[in-house]
Amino acid sequence: MAILVSQLISTTPKIYNSLSAHLKERFGCRVYKVTIDTGLTCPNRDGSRGTGGCDFCVSSALLPKAFTSGADVKGQLLEGIAYVKNRHKAEKFIAYFQVNTNTHAPVRELEKIFKEALIPEVACIAISTRPDCLGDDVLGLLKEIKDERPLWVELGLQSANDSTLEKINRGHTAAEFKDAVLRAAALGLDICAHAIIGLPGEGRADIINTMRFIASLPVWGIKFHQLQVLKGTRLEEAWIRGEVKTLPIDEYAALAAECLEELPPHMVVHRLCGDAPLRYIVAPKWGGGKFRIIEKITGVMTEKKTFQGAKYERRGVCL
Repeated sequence: MAILVSQLISTTPKIYNSLSAHLKERFGCRVYKVTIDTGLTCPNRDGSRGTGGCDFCVSSALLPKAFTSGADVKGQLLEGIAYVKNRHKAEKFIAYFQVNTNTHAPVRELEKIFKEALIPEVACIAISTRPDCLGDDVLGLLKEIKDERPLWVELGLQSANDSTLEKINRGHTAAEFKDAVLRAAALGLDICAHAIIGLPGEGRADIINTMRFIASLPVWGIKFHQLQVLKGTRLEEAWIRGEVKTLPIDEYAALAAECLEELPPHMVVHRLCGDAPLRYIVAPKWGGGKFRIIEKITGVMTEKKTFQGAKYERRGVCL
């Protein structure tokens, strides 16, 4: 029996299920993010959970070059949309609440903040937060907003190893992440998990365990980050003392490829690597070239003839 080329293409697994492809299929065009700073802080900065923040974090590194602080949410959106429209001829946008913990406030204050983003130009909303800042009242609000506009929640995990989380001053546990995901999923909310490859003290087994933990939960999307040493962080201080090492690009690419193999093939991959401004990066210097990193990872997977989900097993919810 003759097999058509089109049939072969349709049955060949994608190397990975990228966010850009997912959004283009959903909305019919490229969709661009516009970063919003709500002015909120984090529970491990203001003393609610701790002080000093995560060892790797400097929130100003998340702001785009063209960002103007001080405007309200709608003002930031309109300014960002105008800039991206001019640069990319874009038509649809994501209101990206990215900086700090964007659900760390009373629910009525959050309602006012998030509903300012419900303008016609915004195709969907992304809200970055922590698992210890997703109470049932907040989840109810997010469900209400999702009923009006597509929405997902970006939820920091970084590692499934509690000793690692304590070491980097995350201020929450893997069990708290699991609880937040399960309560969010019960309301039909999409969760995008964040994980860092190359955290201090972690080896390949720890990284694969984190992927399997994420894969065991009803997580819709994932963002990979290489461990990056940024200026002004406690991680930089440890790096200067020689206590922290970062991964070579080839080792990172090989590990990221293995991570993709462990994840469900339908999980949406939002990012394969971190993308901080060069002026903040202390190490590794290769972290300033995301397209080179993506090429490395896809090159590894092409050479191995592998793909996202190649080693995925339905293990059931764990931990």
